[in-house]
This record gives sequence, C-alpha cells and structure tokens, in this order.
Amino acid sequence: MTSHRILVVEDHTDTRELLRYNLTASGFEVAAAEDGRTGLELAHSFRPDLVMLDIMLPGIDGLEVCRRLKQDPELGRIPVIMLTARSDEIDRIVGLELGADDYVVKPFSPRELALRIKAVLRRSGGAEPVAPMIWEQDGLRIDFEAHQVSVDSEPVQLTATEFKLLSELVNGQGKVQTRDHLLDTVWDTHFEGYSRTVDTHVRRLRQKLGPHADRVETVRGVGYRFRA
Repeated sequence: MTSHRILVVEDHTDTRELLRYNLTASGFEVAAAEDGRTGLELAHSFRPDLVMLDIMLPGIDGLEVCRRLKQDPELGRIPVIMLTARSDEIDRIVGLELGADDYVVKPFSPRELALRIKAVLRRSGGAEPVAPMIWEQDGLRIDFEAHQVSVDSEPVQLTATEFKLLSELVNGQGKVQTRDHLLDTVWDTHFEGYSRTVDTHVRRLRQKLGPHADRVETVRGVGYRFRA
C-alpha cells in the first residue's frame, strides 16, 4: 500500500526536522518547506495527501497559505492541520474559518500528532456512501457517493470535514445531534475544548449553504439539528 504524502511547512529548523523524523518513522512520505512561498510551490509539485502548516512563517504566513490552498481548485480538498502556539487561540479560530481541518498545539507529542493526522486522513477519504446516494430538496442537492453539493444547481466546494459534517446532520435530519456526538462521528476524536471547533465548522458550512443556511438549526445548550 502506498504511503500517504505529508507536506510540512515550518520555519523553525528543529521543529521541522522533528516533524520530518516522526512522520517518516510513522511510514509517511515527507516533504518540507521553511516558508510559505516554498510550501505553496511544493503543494503543487509534491501533491501531498495532507499539509502540516505552521502559522508563524516568514513572508507569506500560515493563515494566508491556508487561504490560498483552500481557494485553489486543484488543492482545495487537501486537508490542512495548523501548528499553533498555546496562546494563539484567535489564530486557531481564524485558521478554522479559512478551512483548516484541525490544529495541533505546540509543544505536541508524537503520539497525539499521529492520532490527529490519521483522523484527518480518514475524514479526507470521505464519508461512507449512504442510502439514498443522492439527497435533494428545494434546490439543495447532496451526492453522497460523488461527495458533491450544489445549491440551486451551482456547485459548492466543501472540505472533507465540512462534507462529513453535513452528511451526519442530513442523515440524522430532524434529530438533535450534540456537539459530543458530532466530535465522535465527524472528528473521530474528543479533545477538550473541541466544541468550538464544531461551532466554527457549522458557521462556515452555513455560509456555504447560502439560502439553505437556516436548515442547520442551533439547539441552544445542546447541539444542532438539520431541518428538512
């Protein structure tokens, strides 16, 4: 089986080499860049399955790199894990708003890093096909098998995490789904403080659904419900 390809974009030499060593030891094929511009170039040539992206980079910072990756038609589906300092909560939130799939706080443990990467790679593989294969109502169309969403016949580009979140909500339509449940089913993990991650992804999903945003209802103090 071909190993997954990981692109590391990190300007701190020791951290970059530590990531390269740990990821290679875990069976990944690794390419590394020390600045944002080189990282974007490698993303096109190396075509990674996942990008580990530091926020504080010289020149083009990590948030701008994430934005460019997610807006690129050829690279937009590649999952991104942001590397952040513990005090940079606002940067983590902005990163999620821009389309990052997860974040790892420095200093990180190799075990947590491996768990996060494997969870994100599972999600990026897409949700399992469900019946019906296509769900359509009032201009909102979801093709579960092709992993495509359109609003009034216009395609909507969702990240792998956003698609899995929408699929989970739609498949449980009419039922309240707690943040804890969504963390377990969409993120395959349950780390403290992740409820904000759910809220951030729901907010971004609503923005992309446009006129159908109000189908994703907030149940105060509990979670979310998809209204048919």
